[in-house]
Amino acid sequence: MNKPAPDHDAVVAATRKWLEKAVIGLNLCPFAKAVHIKNQIRYVVSDAVTPEALLETLMDEMQFLSDADPEKVDTTLIIHPQVLNDFEDYNEFLDVADAALEDMRLDGELQVASFHPDYQFADTGKNDIENYTNRSPYPTLHLLREESVDRAVAAFPEAEDIFEKNIETMEKLGHDGWDQLGLRAEP
Repeated sequence: MNKPAPDHDAVVAATRKWLEKAVIGLNLCPFAKAVHIKNQIRYVVSDAVTPEALLETLMDEMQFLSDADPEKVDTTLIIHPQVLNDFEDYNEFLDVADAALEDMRLDGELQVASFHPDYQFADTGKNDIENYTNRSPYPTLHLLREESVDRAVAAFPEAEDIFEKNIETMEKLGHDGWDQLGLRAEP
């Protein structure tokens, strides 16, 4: 028996909370605050239950973002709570996402960043705290404009040090601190 689709408003609320408390609140991405404050983030909750259906949503959103005025929509979060909940399957889908960018001739214009409740970097243990820099309440594909990323990196001194600073932040916070943020998705 299929479980009912999650409430879109609740999914977006949980994602916004994660963005505000973790991504912006812990300064994991120093570029996120500006687009959040300007309401330039598009939140799309996909009801896809298969990777094929998610790919359709992804391609639609890639085209939408490519066509949209960056002053109105600079980035898109595609939240897909019903598909690719297994991190290995999700991770394999990222190759499909990159291939779609190429097929649509949007590589060099857009890029896909990845967030997942069970995110795990290569050569880390499942519960290593540095994985939490990319742990979101639901599986999420983040579409970014290359031009916006380039501008943000140029404006941020030592952007190449962000990853290392994030690891330091997470190590100081620890698992208990992360849990206190209350970012787990509701089942």
